[in-house]
Amino acid sequence: MHFRQLRQDGKKISAIGLGCWSFAGSYGPTTETEAHSTLSAARDLGVDFLDTANVYGMGVSESVIGSYLKANQNSFTIATKAGISRDPETGARTFNNQAAYLRTELEGSLSRLGLEQVDLYYMHRRDVDIPIEDVMETLLAFKAEGKIGGIGFSEISPASLRRASAVGGVDAVQSEYSLWTRQPEMGMIQTCKALGVAFVPFSPLGRGMFTPTPPDPATFEKGHFRTGTPRFSEPNFSHNMTFISQFQSLAQALDTSPATLAIAWCLAQGDHLIPIPGTRSAAHLAECVAGCSFEMTQEIKDAIDDILPIGWAHGDRYAPEQWPGVEGYC
Repeated sequence: MHFRQLRQDGKKISAIGLGCWSFAGSYGPTTETEAHSTLSAARDLGVDFLDTANVYGMGVSESVIGSYLKANQNSFTIATKAGISRDPETGARTFNNQAAYLRTELEGSLSRLGLEQVDLYYMHRRDVDIPIEDVMETLLAFKAEGKIGGIGFSEISPASLRRASAVGGVDAVQSEYSLWTRQPEMGMIQTCKALGVAFVPFSPLGRGMFTPTPPDPATFEKGHFRTGTPRFSEPNFSHNMTFISQFQSLAQALDTSPATLAIAWCLAQGDHLIPIPGTRSAAHLAECVAGCSFEMTQEIKDAIDDILPIGWAHGDRYAPEQWPGVEGYC
């Protein structure tokens, strides 16, 4: 396993992490036993970075990780998030970056995880009514108290990152980034590099599209996250599959998995990138880990660019109701 720097204090973690949203059933039914098996597989493969959030299953993902840590020596660096509030009955989202709210949510996360300190704490979504400078002051106070080890933001703009960094050290920014979602190349990856901030791509496998067996939207159950997402709806999905099939053929010609190739491409975009694919399969996770040792040459990069030119994907990455809270730029 290769390692990359996560925090500005020099803390390093495995070059890829494990996204734990699926532990809460966002991509289909699961069990605590299945999640624990995935965590054991991650540990055995050398993956030591876990990414979760307070709203993943309304605390379910954190609780599952916490029960695993209770039964096993903690060898993981853990990131969690707050800032999204969900109505328990309707599921409607609002955003809250108030200091008192964040403190309550942080205490809840620490309790569910069974930790006194979380290694990295993200502002999951911005509350536009509160200046990001004020949010930084709140997070810096948590850090001074020893409750968090590092500060992160999710889905913000490069301009917001610069504003936050003027107040104190930001350790990581998390945004969706993959071979079909490349907006971060329009300023965020570069700004993170310039400021010494880790860039953490979530959904680096295109929500399953760059796996050996891409998802079939016809099998999505009610409540499944991808249901209604434009890229997974017709006619967009069929158009997208014509590109994906070419990528699968390239991976086969290179004697590797599409997942391995997609992760290797992501890692090659900068030594400050730490992708966090989400999976509940040990075999799939092993394919992702193989991306760390795959030799990504310029020739292969050029071949990928020919097959998947920037902007190739049909349809938005989010449905209209999913966009609020994501900062636009460029």
